[in-house]
Amino acid sequence: MTGIEDACVLRARGLRKQYGREGGLVRAVDGIDLDVATGQTLAVMGPSGCGKSTLLHLLGGLDRPTAGELFFEDRRVDQLSERALAQLRRHEIGFVFQSFQLLDELTAQENVELPALLARSSPRQARRRARQLLDQVGLGERAGHLPSALSGGQRQRVAIARALVNEPAVVLADEPTGNLDSAATLEVLRLFGALRAKGFTLVVVTHDERVAATADRLISMRDGVFAEDTAMANTGGPDVHFPAGLNG
Repeated sequence: MTGIEDACVLRARGLRKQYGREGGLVRAVDGIDLDVATGQTLAVMGPSGCGKSTLLHLLGGLDRPTAGELFFEDRRVDQLSERALAQLRRHEIGFVFQSFQLLDELTAQENVELPALLARSSPRQARRRARQLLDQVGLGERAGHLPSALSGGQRQRVAIARALVNEPAVVLADEPTGNLDSAATLEVLRLFGALRAKGFTLVVVTHDERVAATADRLISMRDGVFAEDTAMANTGGPDVHFPAGLNG
């Protein structure tokens, strides 16, 4: 591959996901072409049911397309085995969800460590990385707390630290501020701005215009297709320093 494709971390061609049959057929994603450049922050907006979360799940290998092709860097991934897809997700993709999806019985530190341990980091490495990231998201003093003892904003910051622990090539976030109040939303926006400034590749599905404003590209979706694709006048994020060794 040459030119723009060499700089893409994610590339989709004719991507489609449909559910049901015949009269009940729903095309949640309907033949989308997409290039996500390395280091780009892409926000995807649109009304509920437009297909934006389905698109994110396809890009992250959480769901398989009905048709089309999906490439991660220079590797076609839509036809990978379940085992190979799991390895890709574990090592190359960080996920942030609206509902946090932290394990209630594990502390903040243990929640962040877990993906590193699953990726076969040593316990010592996983512990060091987790503590380092929790310090960077402002939760070092809460590392030993269970999720139930944390606020919504703190839980989402733990989830972001967890998404970064394996130094992924891309971070995918699905409505990351959907369950947060205004103050907690600002905490998350600050982190996303810092990640953008650090050069991470981010794809964020959101209803929140404040979240979209942290991006340098905005796609609007309607009925499973792209209605608009706009470059954003974003000049960077706040001065937050992430640990050495992270992408960027």
